[in-house]
Amino acid sequence: MPNRLAHETSPYLLQHADNPVDWWPWSEEAFDEARKRNVPVLLSIGYSSCHWCHVMAHESFEDQETAEYLNAHYVSVKVDREERPDVDAVYMEAVQAATGQGGWPMTVFLTPDAEPFYFGTYFPPAPRQGMPSFRQVLQGVHQAWDERRDEVTEVAGKIVRDLAGREISYGDAQTPGEEELAQALLGLTREYDPQRGGFGGAPKFPPSMVLEFLLRHHARTGAEGALQMAGDTCERMARGGIYDQLGGGFARYSVDRDWVVPHFEKMLYDNALLCRVYAHLWRATGSELARRVALETADFMVRELRTNEGGFASALDADSDDGTGKHVEGAYYVWTPEQLREVLGEQDAELAARHFGMTEEGTFEEGASVLQLPVRDGFVDAGKAASVRERLLAARSERPAPGRDDKVVAAWNGLAIAALAETGAYFDRPDLIEAAVAAADLLVRLHLDEQARLTRTSKDGHAGANAGVLEDYADVAEGFLALASVTGEGVWLEFAGFLVDHVLARFTDPESGSLYDTAADAERLIRRPQDPTDNAAPSGWSAAAGALLGYAAHTGSEPHRTAAEKALGVVKALGPRVPRFIGWGLAVAEAALDGPREVAVVGRSLDDEGTRSLHRTALLGTAPGAVVAVGVPESEEFPLLSGRPLVGGEPAAYVCRNFTCDAPTTEVERLRAVLSD
Repeated sequence: MPNRLAHETSPYLLQHADNPVDWWPWSEEAFDEARKRNVPVLLSIGYSSCHWCHVMAHESFEDQETAEYLNAHYVSVKVDREERPDVDAVYMEAVQAATGQGGWPMTVFLTPDAEPFYFGTYFPPAPRQGMPSFRQVLQGVHQAWDERRDEVTEVAGKIVRDLAGREISYGDAQTPGEEELAQALLGLTREYDPQRGGFGGAPKFPPSMVLEFLLRHHARTGAEGALQMAGDTCERMARGGIYDQLGGGFARYSVDRDWVVPHFEKMLYDNALLCRVYAHLWRATGSELARRVALETADFMVRELRTNEGGFASALDADSDDGTGKHVEGAYYVWTPEQLREVLGEQDAELAARHFGMTEEGTFEEGASVLQLPVRDGFVDAGKAASVRERLLAARSERPAPGRDDKVVAAWNGLAIAALAETGAYFDRPDLIEAAVAAADLLVRLHLDEQARLTRTSKDGHAGANAGVLEDYADVAEGFLALASVTGEGVWLEFAGFLVDHVLARFTDPESGSLYDTAADAERLIRRPQDPTDNAAPSGWSAAAGALLGYAAHTGSEPHRTAAEKALGVVKALGPRVPRFIGWGLAVAEAALDGPREVAVVGRSLDDEGTRSLHRTALLGTAPGAVVAVGVPESEEFPLLSGRPLVGGEPAAYVCRNFTCDAPTTEVERLRAVLSD
C-alpha cells in the first residue's frame, strides 16, 4: 500500500512512495503526529540522482523489518533537498556543526518541535568500518528518547541556540576593491593544481564560478595567470572522463584528481554554468575546444534535459540498468574493449581505444573504461574520429538510459536560460535562443503568480507547493537579464525587475543589507537560513548581488545599486580568505569594479545589418558584467535607449560607465576596442 508520498510531485519522494516505511512529506501535520504519539521524528533528506540515497533506500527503507521498527517508534519524514533547499540548509548546518562533515543521504533525528538532537548521513544495514548499523542507531535513539528525555531535549535546545548565534551581518562592509580581488587571485594560485588543472585534491569538482571570476579578472586587468588557470582547467576537464566525450555535458564531479572517473550523475546547474563558462572562454580566446564544448553542452541540455513543457529537468541519474536488470553506477557511459569491437570492428576499435585513452585493464571497474580525450593533436583523422563517435553514440543510445528527475527547478532554469541565450547569440544558433525563451515563458506562465512571487518547482506542467527561495529569484532574474540583452525584448528586463524588487522587499535585512535564503513571510524553521558561500551553484546571496547590479546598470536605479554593493560586503570579507567558495561573488565584484559598462545599440530596426553587427559586437565584449540594450531610437523597451539617436542616420552604439559616456560610434572596430579596454 503506497504511503503519503504517492501524491507528491517530487520524483525523489515518488521513488519512496511504495516503501513499507510510513513516510510523511515535510508538513506541520507530520510534527503534530509526532507530538500526539510522543515519538521523535526521523528526517531523511536526499535527491533523486544521489547514488548513496538509492543504496540506503534499497538496504533499509525497502526492508520490511526496518520499516516496522521505524513505523512503531518514529514519525518518518522524507524531504527532497532540491525542492526544499531551506530545510536542507538548516539541518545540514546542524549536521556539519556537530560532526564536522555532511552529505546525502542526510539522516537527522528531531524532537516533535523540529529541533535536531542526533545526526548522520548514510548508515549501513550492518556495522561496517566503524559505522553502526542503521538498526542500531534507531534502537539507540529510541532508547535515549524513552529513558533520557531531559538530556535529549537539552541537547536539542543547545543546538538550536548555537545555530541562532551564527547569523551573518556583512551588509555594512564595503564593496571589495583591487586589493581584495588581487588577494583572492593569489589564494587561488596557491590552491591551483598546475599539472591537472582545477583546485585542491580528490574529489574534484568543476569550479565553474571561480572560472568566471578568473575570466573577468583577466578581462579587467590583463592578468595572464588568471586566463591561463581558467583555460588550462577548462581544457583538462573537457579532455577528461568528467566530460561525456560522446554525448556532451558534464558529470557532477571527478572522484580522482585527474578528471578521469566521474560520479556519473549529470545536473542541470553544472551544465548550465559550464556551458556559459566555455562560451565566455571562447569569447576571450577564440579557442576551438571551448567553442565545441559550449555547443555540445548546450545541445546536451536541449536534447536530454528539456521537458515537454519547454523547461529543463533537474538531473540524470548516475545509475542505470547494466543490461542484466541490475542498476550499476556508470553502466550507460563506460566501455570495455570487447564492446568497442562489437560496435566498430577490430581495426576501428583499436583506433578508438587509443583515441579515447582506454586500456585493457580499464580506467573504471571490471575492465571497463571511461572515455577521455588524451592530448594527441592530429593523432586521428577528424572525419574518422567523428564517424567513430557517431557509431558509439548510436550504440549507446540502445542501452537502458539513466533515470531523469523531471522536476523543473526555477533557479537552475534561470541559469540554463542565461547560458543558452548567450551561447545561441555567440555562435549564431537561434534554436538555442528559442529554447531559452521557451523555458523563460514556462517560468512566467507556471512559476510566477500575479504578485510575481515564484514557485520553486514544477513537474509535468503542474506547479509545486513550495515557495521560491533567494536563489530562485536571483538566478531567474539573471536569466531574464541575459535574455533581454540577447533578444532586445524589454519585457524580460521588466520581469527581472519584479523579481529583484522581491529580493529588496522580502529577502534583505533593511538594517544591515544582509540577505536571507528565505523570504520574511516564508515558513518559519528553527532558524532562517543564510549562506553566502557558492557551492555547487551560486549562493542566493551572490546571485542576488549580480542580478541587482545588472538591473541597476540597465535602469540607473540607485536602491538596486546600493543593495548590490551592500551584498558584496561579504565578498570583501570572504574573498581573500576562501576564494574557492565565493567564486560568483568575486565575479560580481569584478563587474562592480568595472562599472559595469552599459551599452545601448540603436538602429533603424533590429534586423538592420548595421544594427545586428553592433549588437553582436556588444554581446562579444569581454568587459565584466556589461549590460546590453538594443532597439530603435526612443524605444520604451529599455531605459538605456532613451535620448540615444542614430548618428548621421546610421546605427550607433553608446557605452557608459560610472556616470561617464564615450562618444557614440557607428564602427564595429571602435566598439570592440572600447569594450575590451
